[in-house]
Amino acid sequence: MKRPQLLLIDDEPALADFVANAARECGFDPTVTSNDMAFRDEFRAGRPDAVAMDLGMPVDGVELLRFLSDELFQGPVLIISGFDRRVLESAFRLGEAQGLNMAGPLEKPVRLEELEDLLKRLKPVVPS
Repeated sequence: MKRPQLLLIDDEPALADFVANAARECGFDPTVTSNDMAFRDEFRAGRPDAVAMDLGMPVDGVELLRFLSDELFQGPVLIISGFDRRVLESAFRLGEAQGLNMAGPLEKPVRLEELEDLLKRLKPVVPS
């Protein structure tokens, strides 16, 4: 059986590995990207089942939400970020307003149990 694809963008390698490993444990097949262009290229090449993204990178997370909306992405979009809770919640609401299936948000530092719980809840949402 094919494992659902999770496309992850984060410019912190240690956190990206942490999220990718948790995703693997929860039954996803993760692809890690660290910049805007690689993320867009991977997205277009593979149309992932779910997306996890950091807001605080050289690229604006809001721009990536717009990109996903323009691509009519239907899968869950998980925001993981070190930003203030109010910023996370407004990005979450913006994603919802753009028609995205938003999940989270999770604040950094992310606890493994919290991340795994959320990933396990997302998995049934993902078409296999």
